[in-house]
Amino acid sequence: MLGGAAMAGGLASGCRSQAAQQPGAARPASPASRILLKGGCVLSLDAKIGDFDVADVLIDGSRIVEVRPNITADAEVIDATNTIVMPGFVDTHRHMWQGALRSILPNGLLSDYGRDITGTARSVMRPEDARLGDLVSALGAINAGVTTVLDWSHIGNSPAHADACIDGLRESGIRAVYGYSGSGAELRRLRTQRFSSPDQLLTLAYATGADPGAWAVARDVGASISLHAGGTLDSVATVMGPDVTYIHCTTFTEQAWVRVANSGGHVSLAAPIEMEMGHGIPPIQPALDRGIRPSLSVDVETQMPSDFFTQMRTVFTLQRMQALARRRAGEANALQLLTVRDVVEFATVAGARANRLDAKIGTLTPGKEADVIMLRMDAINVLPVNNAYGAIVLGMDTSNVDTVFIGGTVRKRGGRLVGVDLARVGREAQASRDFIVSRAGWRRTLLGDGPG
Repeated sequence: MLGGAAMAGGLASGCRSQAAQQPGAARPASPASRILLKGGCVLSLDAKIGDFDVADVLIDGSRIVEVRPNITADAEVIDATNTIVMPGFVDTHRHMWQGALRSILPNGLLSDYGRDITGTARSVMRPEDARLGDLVSALGAINAGVTTVLDWSHIGNSPAHADACIDGLRESGIRAVYGYSGSGAELRRLRTQRFSSPDQLLTLAYATGADPGAWAVARDVGASISLHAGGTLDSVATVMGPDVTYIHCTTFTEQAWVRVANSGGHVSLAAPIEMEMGHGIPPIQPALDRGIRPSLSVDVETQMPSDFFTQMRTVFTLQRMQALARRRAGEANALQLLTVRDVVEFATVAGARANRLDAKIGTLTPGKEADVIMLRMDAINVLPVNNAYGAIVLGMDTSNVDTVFIGGTVRKRGGRLVGVDLARVGREAQASRDFIVSRAGWRRTLLGDGPG
């Protein structure tokens, strides 16, 4: 085992690739199975456990029970040779009802998005369209190794729309925080009817604004708070706390940053979207300067892909570009450069904390839920792997995601989603897309003449 100070030196060159071998075929797991992931490069993201060039992970039912080399157990063995075994990625802000509208606004600015997506498209969508959007987005997340997502659901056109989104999430098998955006009365109904048990994959948040009254309702029903945030945060200055996640934050004043840091609040960045749509420069450095480890989020698939490799690479390269530019300009106090491990932590540990699920997920820690992914190291885009964290951040993409466990259940295996009729999902998603586009008055074409 390489733990503590030894971990950094022992893995300086990453988890070393072994002889190429596909993991052995495995049946879809049930939460009652004992499964042993054998011989992978294990990145626990837990400082007390450490990382390993070669180790095993034992899953019993829905939980991780052991992480170390040379485990022997009466369990179904999955050969993890030539894979990185690590916690699943955690998304802290995604508008999943838009799943059937992927890449429909590739050149759009924030104003175009407001007009065409949250304006026109949202107004014509049926509950069934919302369900399919969530299902498609959730399956895409699982396929990309994202095991948990906060669904910022501002499609609450009716109670039926909210229920449909929850149904789509549940059907997919993803772990999700459903961020309802609507009335406090409806939030209370959802708590009672859909989120009465803490022992489920879906939990509840209030996706709202900087409104002290709404925050009081959220806290009364035990829901976390998530908001698109900017400015000074004057209206909520006296009620801020560690149960709040602030999204984008590109227009924060110094006072707002101090308030978030002092209150223990969390930050969710969607760097590709923030740069492309015109939110502003992603405030990676302002967050770091205040001791805030930001989480990452896809935001919208109308313009960006659903994978976290894109998110990690963007944050890594942007922060370093800005820091190095300040060094070249002669600033006396050189900024610390982000490392590849830093951004993997943003994508896992920080995301779990922001979603208030860090007691359950985010690290490979015995006792936590078994949200585990296996990333192939013998694929041509990364072989031979010389640094595991470097391969993840700088070389990999969705094609490297071989296996995905959520709560101990196999959701992807051998590069394919398990138990999903993709042909049916595709037909239903296309029919939903055609309905939305027709009702919106847009042309249905693959050549770029859509909204606007």
